[in-house]
Amino acid sequence: MQIEAAPKLDFKDVLIRPKRSKLTSRKDVELNRTFTFLHSGVCWTGVPIMAANMDGVGTYSMHHSLARHRMFTCLTKQTPLDQHLLKSSRDQPAYYAISTGISDQDWSRTQEIVNQTNPLFLCIDVANGYTEAFSEFIQKARETYPDITIIAGNVVTADMTQELLLSGADIIKVGIGPGSVCTTRIKTGVGYPQLSAIIECADAAHGLNGHIIADGGCTCPGDIAKAFGAGADFVMLGGMLAGHDESELEPKMGDDNKWCIEFYGNSSEEAMKRHKGGVANYRTSEGRKVRVPWRGPVDYTVRDILGSIRSTCTYVGARRLKELSKRTTFVCCSQQFNTSLL
Repeated sequence: MQIEAAPKLDFKDVLIRPKRSKLTSRKDVELNRTFTFLHSGVCWTGVPIMAANMDGVGTYSMHHSLARHRMFTCLTKQTPLDQHLLKSSRDQPAYYAISTGISDQDWSRTQEIVNQTNPLFLCIDVANGYTEAFSEFIQKARETYPDITIIAGNVVTADMTQELLLSGADIIKVGIGPGSVCTTRIKTGVGYPQLSAIIECADAAHGLNGHIIADGGCTCPGDIAKAFGAGADFVMLGGMLAGHDESELEPKMGDDNKWCIEFYGNSSEEAMKRHKGGVANYRTSEGRKVRVPWRGPVDYTVRDILGSIRSTCTYVGARRLKELSKRTTFVCCSQQFNTSLL
């Protein structure tokens, strides 16, 4: 047993300190970023905010809406092949990824989709990115598809971020347990405060010319800004994009006589019942199902998020989103953190 005594931070523990700025308007802020990825060599330009590959979020309908803002969508692992094949002319392959697990069945399905649709991005997604099997699967995917940009996760430490990059991933998903419908921390006791995970993993990734995604824990636009300020290249959203028309789910009448949409974690009992026939007898669910208010089209939510991030940039004098992390100073406001320094 070991104890790591240094304080670790979550989004709620900090605020961004304002700084002198020459910007006169939010419209002067540029949110598009350009990245060249480590192994694929692909050069990508867009607003680096992603929809998570979760039921009700990672849909083609969401992709169609977000791509208009040059934002990204990771499609669910369960998106059927015929839906991939029936993509309309509106689809923009630079702004979505197909998703896969690491089982033999997942690999066969992934090969079929890739060979028939030629996607630019592949998201290899597991709850626990610390297994040798995960690194080996990334190596196999990289050897098979050298030109595809590979997203892989999830991890929360610098050492594993580096290992996955060296195994062939281009972008690492960072986050274990921070999501609004994830119960991993409750069920297993495993996790890492998300802001510190972003800071440490970003530092490790950037040293190898890799990139990271802050995946989970953002409940408001200010959290997204903090994630970018901490060094995240991309920020992935689940709950903040749930409940919209693009969920491709039917709204239901809630107990309060208001329309709502069900939203649940990928490891929840609901997800395992829907996609695997139930919870296997050797495991437990690590997610919950909630009902979120039906919010109509996602466009208003997107505009609110982007406007808020532009406002953050004006407070610290960042003319481009790329400059935000360089101009961010976090002020610790958690009483528990401040007490630990005494």
